[in-house]
Amino acid sequence: MVTAWMTAIAAAAVLALCIFGSIMLAAAFKHRIIAEEIVLDALPPGFDGFRILFITDIHRRRLPKALQASLGGEIDAVFLGGDITEKGNPLSRLSDNMKLLCSIAPVYAVHGNHDYKAKVLLVDNIIRGSGARLLMDENVFLERKGHKLLLTGVDFPRQGGRKKYAPLPLAPLSAVPYCRIILVHDPLWLSKQSSVPAELVLAGHTHGGQVILPFGLQMHTDPFYRTYNAGKYSIPREDGTGADAKLLISRGFGTAHLPIRWRSPAEIHVLTLRTLK
Repeated sequence: MVTAWMTAIAAAAVLALCIFGSIMLAAAFKHRIIAEEIVLDALPPGFDGFRILFITDIHRRRLPKALQASLGGEIDAVFLGGDITEKGNPLSRLSDNMKLLCSIAPVYAVHGNHDYKAKVLLVDNIIRGSGARLLMDENVFLERKGHKLLLTGVDFPRQGGRKKYAPLPLAPLSAVPYCRIILVHDPLWLSKQSSVPAELVLAGHTHGGQVILPFGLQMHTDPFYRTYNAGKYSIPREDGTGADAKLLISRGFGTAHLPIRWRSPAEIHVLTLRTLK
């Protein structure tokens, strides 16, 4: 009798694990598009209504072709927040993803840690060959209706090379004052900065924990991620402007290590910039 009960309990446990695993696996291949407005105090009037498609952490996933049909002509720029691919991901899939994104709007990208673990020279050739602008500790000015917006791409420290982030590139003095957006893969970069000279910081890397476990357990161990995990935050600028920088951390589109998600759904963002009314 005891053996029969133990067998039944074990079978039920295995069944429950299989069901739970199937749910997590299915969640890894879904996504939601989050559309929201972001008000920036210093945004030039010409950029009011500027729409950004922001995607991070694609990893091994294939972007849906429906993106072009649903967003084509409505997006002004695409920002890729790193981990555009990963080791072992077919280069053809990366190429298809980049072609799709470049068909929507001009693309600006930064490296993530997994991009450097892949065949990065081939990866970079595909990214640049698609027409995207790969920013490696570089500034680029976006122009709209006679106004300029400064975009700074922060490169992830190279694997096996330098371990520290490079200083932010300086903006031309002729561009002061300016509104700046910083695109960086890992929001932990912020913990190394004495000040954040930007109105908006866009990041990913965390996957929002990817699998949210009981008792606050998560895959990232650094205490920084317990506060800055996913979503929107305000960061004191401490540069005398009197305004906070806004931080958006995406849960990302793909997954790391295992194709599973739980209580941390995949995200794609459509951000509409607004001036302060």
